Amino acid sequence: MGDRGEQTPEVDVIIPVHSEMRPVRRAAASVLDHTEAAVRVTVIAHNIEKDIIVRNLGDVAADRRVRVLNLDDGIRSPAGPMNAGLDHVTAPFFAVLGSDDEFAPGAIDAWLGLQRATNASVVLAAIDLVSGRRDPFPPVRWGRRRRRLDARRDRLHYRSAPLGLLRTASHGGLRFTEGLSSGEDLAYTCALWLTGTDIAYALALPPYVGHDDAEDRVTEGSRSVERDFAFLDAVEDLDAYRRAGSADRTALAVKILRVHFFDAVRAVVLGAENISTARPHLLAVLERVAAMSPSAEALLSRADRRVIAAVRTSEDIIRIGELLDRRQRYRTFNALVPQNPLLTLHAQAPVRTLLAGLSSTTVR
Repeated sequence: MGDRGEQTPEVDVIIPVHSEMRPVRRAAASVLDHTEAAVRVTVIAHNIEKDIIVRNLGDVAADRRVRVLNLDDGIRSPAGPMNAGLDHVTAPFFAVLGSDDEFAPGAIDAWLGLQRATNASVVLAAIDLVSGRRDPFPPVRWGRRRRRLDARRDRLHYRSAPLGLLRTASHGGLRFTEGLSSGEDLAYTCALWLTGTDIAYALALPPYVGHDDAEDRVTEGSRSVERDFAFLDAVEDLDAYRRAGSADRTALAVKILRVHFFDAVRAVVLGAENISTARPHLLAVLERVAAMSPSAEALLSRADRRVIAAVRTSEDIIRIGELLDRRQRYRTFNALVPQNPLLTLHAQAPVRTLLAGLSSTTVR
């Protein structure tokens, strides 16, 4: 293993860490102990003394394939350390890894093999959770599920983290959005999906393994609706977004509504913000998304539309909460069918999106 430390790395792996509580040794060891390809692990000690992270790495810190860099920016956001790591990438490929997560044994070698077979600029990792559940996102098409994926047809915007293997020559210039309290990776992945070529999906290969034992995530905590959707500025500033056609913008807009908007409404229901205070900002989000795609709202389910109608008119927070629960009863007619039933089988409507996500969870 020591001799491999002298090789020019084929893959740079970036691991940001901001707390001595994070199991960073587990993350780094998952790369070093189970990879035949030449790799380099760059650990970014973010707003914490470098010596603390070196100590937590234990014997792994002495591996010549590991370097620990320091970033003290005083900002509680993962964007800074991610970008600091990206600034030091020199290998042909790179990957990012959460300090509390790990790669399954052989993952990087398998992803490299898929990249060579497909010439993909991005190899998406399957994500397995330690609970035993597989992440259903992105809900890719049936039939073509492993190579030459398309941002719109394969609903790639539902994957909002760039987990997997990325080609540096194609995407090494992308950076996470700094200055946001959340959503720093959304413009990054939007650009990635819209500009990636021959994107491949490692559905049946060793996955990225997500753990849930971190209790100090830097993006946790309540935020206002306005701050939650500050990422829209960065998305709309992207050249890739400006060049996108109406169908691509609709796919993105539907995802923003279905995931981010209803999450924001749920946060209001749970008391993060008063409904009368939040309503103008929620309505502003709806208007902004409608400007991105006038047809997006029509592709939501009837149950979704009832939540939106209540947000527009009701002060009854309990009622809004009940409607939110109903939209997630996916075996019901109202949760599956748009207001116009002719749109039921549209690629971005609930039926095909949910079925595609379900199929992705059953591949091993």
